[in-house]
Amino acid sequence: MSVFNVLLRKELREIRRTWRIWVLPAILLFIAITSPILAQITPALVRSLASNQPGVVIELPDPTPLDSYRQFASQLSQIGLLALIITTAGIISSELRSGTAILVLTKPVSRRSFVLAKLAAQLALLTGATILATLVCWVGTLAIFGEAAIGELAAATALWLLVAAGFLCLMTILSTLITAQAGAAGAGIAAYFILSILAGWGPAQRWTPAGALHAVAAVIDGAAQPLVAPVLTTLTLGAIAVAAAIYRLDRSELAARARES
Repeated sequence: MSVFNVLLRKELREIRRTWRIWVLPAILLFIAITSPILAQITPALVRSLASNQPGVVIELPDPTPLDSYRQFASQLSQIGLLALIITTAGIISSELRSGTAILVLTKPVSRRSFVLAKLAAQLALLTGATILATLVCWVGTLAIFGEAAIGELAAATALWLLVAAGFLCLMTILSTLITAQAGAAGAGIAAYFILSILAGWGPAQRWTPAGALHAVAAVIDGAAQPLVAPVLTTLTLGAIAVAAAIYRLDRSELAARARES
């Protein structure tokens, strides 16, 4: 069995035994359950509030399954990404601070395997939770509206998963650069808001990961989106971030101590 496989199994065991197995999946499931409900009750709620205002008349169309998907995509792009950033802010730094990393790195373990195993375990958790949440949203939408095509939902979720994986790569490098978990989370949240702002700018939509974030909601409405460049830049920047994390860890004080041990 390769060193990477051993480390990956270790990371997966740690995820199962700690709070990490519950937090992100629970948040995504909450979004999946509430999205169809909010889509169904929002028009009635708005009409009820408007009826209390004399002279105010608000006409809203009846909700559709696409409204449920829009709610799901919107909440994933906001709450889901922020939860991911916060929960993975210590993906590397937590072991650096506790000193457990040196116990691993003093063995014949490459820094690349160490980083990639952590990234792969978190990506497995993210992917599994996303697939489960998507199925729950689809079933809930079908139960409430009586019909629910899955194509638009699957496309939006796939794009969101790509963006989320990019942020996971970003948090990996930030976690090696910033030892304080709160500091890494703050930097990740700042990056999220910058990307959200850029998602409303045409050139950024066409050429940067902001276009993938913008397309998460746009594909539900069947809007044509330039996706090749945003997808490629997201993958490229993610790979660069992971490579930089490995490089940084290999030249850190901890790595030097591990080599001396």
